[in-house]
Amino acid sequence: MIRTYTLAILLFAPLAFLKPALAAPMEQPETVCIQCHGSLPDRLGAPVNLWRGSIHAENGISCNGCHGGDPKDAANAMTPQRGFLGAPKEKDIPAFCGRCHPGVYKDYLSSAHGRRLGAGGPTCVTCHSNHQVVKASLALINEKSCTRCHSFERAKAIRDAMQQTEEYIDNISRRIADFQVSGVDTEKMGKSLFAVRNRFHTLFHDVDVARVKGESAAINKELGKLDAALKEIERSHQKRRVAGGIAVGFMVLLAVLFHLMKKSYD
Repeated sequence: MIRTYTLAILLFAPLAFLKPALAAPMEQPETVCIQCHGSLPDRLGAPVNLWRGSIHAENGISCNGCHGGDPKDAANAMTPQRGFLGAPKEKDIPAFCGRCHPGVYKDYLSSAHGRRLGAGGPTCVTCHSNHQVVKASLALINEKSCTRCHSFERAKAIRDAMQQTEEYIDNISRRIADFQVSGVDTEKMGKSLFAVRNRFHTLFHDVDVARVKGESAAINKELGKLDAALKEIERSHQKRRVAGGIAVGFMVLLAVLFHLMKKSYD
């Protein structure tokens, strides 16, 4: 009986224990920029501590990723011959950041903020900071930040319109990731979500409330299609779990009957 029951469990129980372990992030080697400036006092060393808490540091992007130069040669790290760029002037900041973020740069230039570049309008560092670069999120649209330049009313309407969509995207993203780990082919859904998320991100620099609301509604419809596809997979998995439970129960019943029959012949 014990052997029969054990066999049934191995055949029909969920195989959660077979999930691969996630690899730990690799430690990024420090550049000579970090090694040198990290030991300097005041304004010369401050950027290093700020950088350590940034999204750039989290993703392994060091000083040379923005400022150029040679990150391995201390003597020539800051020479033009090695591509050193230094710090940009205020009006050049968006183009400076746009080398790595061309899509965001384009969105910014077409926005009311971008059209005020060089005339008192905000640049990338106004909202995202310079060395302690903050990840793009709706949390950046807040009263404290926005009221430095204007009232919060329009910004709040935009944030509220995007909040539900962002939560919807995060929900679907988690579900797709869970199915991928369990072996379900989610490639097509993943590509669709990637396209939807990129479309959503174009709204981050838009200050047209009507357009943001309209685009958010359209994106929610696209997310609804992905949601329906995921629910269909979830229903299919639920049916399998029920069938597996019935099969396990049947195997246990057979084992019990076998044990009783054997006992009656003893």
